[in-house]
Amino acid sequence: MLAVFSLERLHRSAFFFCVCIIISIFLANWLRVALGIAMGGLAVTGVVYALVHKRVANLRLWPVFGSIALVYVLHLTAGLHTEAANMDEYRFDLGMQLPFLMLPLAFWILPPFPGRYLRWLWLLFIAITTLAAVGATINYALHAAEINESYYRSKVMPTEPDHIRFSLMITLAIAAGITLLERQAVRTAWRPWMIGIIVALVLFLHMLAVRSGEMTFYALGGLAVLWLVLRKQQWRRAGILAAALLLLPVFSYVAFPTFRNKISNTKTDVTVARQKTSDEGKKFSISGRLYSYKAALNVWEDNKLFGVGKPDLESEMAIRYAETYPEMTSEYYILPHNQYLYNLAAYGVVGLLVFCWAMFYPAWWARHKCAPLLLAQYVSIALSFLVEYTLETQIGLAFVLFFLMLALQGSLPSDDNDPVWRPA
Repeated sequence: MLAVFSLERLHRSAFFFCVCIIISIFLANWLRVALGIAMGGLAVTGVVYALVHKRVANLRLWPVFGSIALVYVLHLTAGLHTEAANMDEYRFDLGMQLPFLMLPLAFWILPPFPGRYLRWLWLLFIAITTLAAVGATINYALHAAEINESYYRSKVMPTEPDHIRFSLMITLAIAAGITLLERQAVRTAWRPWMIGIIVALVLFLHMLAVRSGEMTFYALGGLAVLWLVLRKQQWRRAGILAAALLLLPVFSYVAFPTFRNKISNTKTDVTVARQKTSDEGKKFSISGRLYSYKAALNVWEDNKLFGVGKPDLESEMAIRYAETYPEMTSEYYILPHNQYLYNLAAYGVVGLLVFCWAMFYPAWWARHKCAPLLLAQYVSIALSFLVEYTLETQIGLAFVLFFLMLALQGSLPSDDNDPVWRPA
């Protein structure tokens, strides 16, 4: 059995399923079941390793992986006070949130990947992100006038996956590419190509003009400037980077109609939001979010400690919408586009505290380690949670958890003798 299920073979199997997960994230709208199968295959690979080799490779790190799995327990407890009419929604949620169990289990049991596997996975992610950006750019070129006009109506150019998650993926791909270059983890012959890809992704991110991705990009850029100044004392590089970050919006405003139109739409949206009239504001992104926040807070005020439970949240939100905004029709009702507020209404103060501790404990564990990719993913997670319920969609959930686990791999104790940097 040990010969058949050797560590090398199981690592190859796990690597294959990781490749499938990355590809499936981009194809989830067409092959929705593939993502679940790939995650299940990775978890089964881990279980096989435990049964055959009779060990859990990262046993002592159970708090790191167990904290992530604790989020699933939060979803499980919602069944204790879910209304009978919403039990189907409860069961559906438990199925969708299974990655909180499968991914931590697999990466907890299996020994850390060899460094070359980690580098290949990050390079694959960068490559597929670039291909998706090229596809979206070609589609934009074919329908430029129509797409440009749509930005005035709080719409954006079509992308796969959806534009919000995709903008976060672009930002992470940029961070990964820069870090791999900085750590000399890219072959010399490939370095010019990587530089070109990074520049292209930065420009595409601004042409896409999605606030979530750009907010994360500039936050990471600001952190990079501070790191160059405070830790490296490289004032010249920090100044060049700071100047580039200041000039990019100016260049984008001149070069990309989508960027200009998004700014115009945002100004209009903010103006409408300040008027506090839901009749017009319901059609805008920021205004719609503000209305959902108020309705969610009204839900929470009646259930402060333990919330209403996620399966009942939509029906409770509908009641508060009808009370607070009687002139608004149900087609404009949305769940709170803020993961923290979403969990506050669903699970109460107790649930929100558990959620935050569970999600961010691995960052605390790695606080003394040099883990730029883990930091980049956590910045992306923390900021996206402010404006989206990122974990309530299959693609968002897979993106957050998989790349969080992948970044953690490089920080785990390993006997890998590869002299090249292990991405962390």
